[in-house]
Amino acid sequence: QVQLVESGGGLVQAGGSLRLSCAASGSTAGINFIGWYRQPPGKQRELVAVLTSGTTNYAESVQGRFTISRDNAKNAVYLQINSLKPEDTAVYYCYARRGTYSYWGQGTQVTVSS
Repeated sequence: QVQLVESGGGLVQAGGSLRLSCAASGSTAGINFIGWYRQPPGKQRELVAVLTSGTTNYAESVQGRFTISRDNAKNAVYLQINSLKPEDTAVYYCYARRGTYSYWGQGTQVTVSS
């Protein structure tokens, strides 16, 4: 089992920045895919950033503004969000996959005011 706990969300003005953190615990060895998803109000959950095999990929809507990173020593994953826009308002979820098993965090709310 892997437990994921997100933190760092909050209310921020447009143009501001946030750094989301995801603390992983449990059987973290062998995690080969980690990512951040978000679910805007009334919309489906969407993938925004992925880190796998040392490669990062981003949704087009966040390219250049979001950065995903990982600290293996701390079992943590981060999402640096810059130049926030109101449309970035969403619950942000950390996701990890180990083999055929998938794990989700409980989410952290990011609200961007215009």
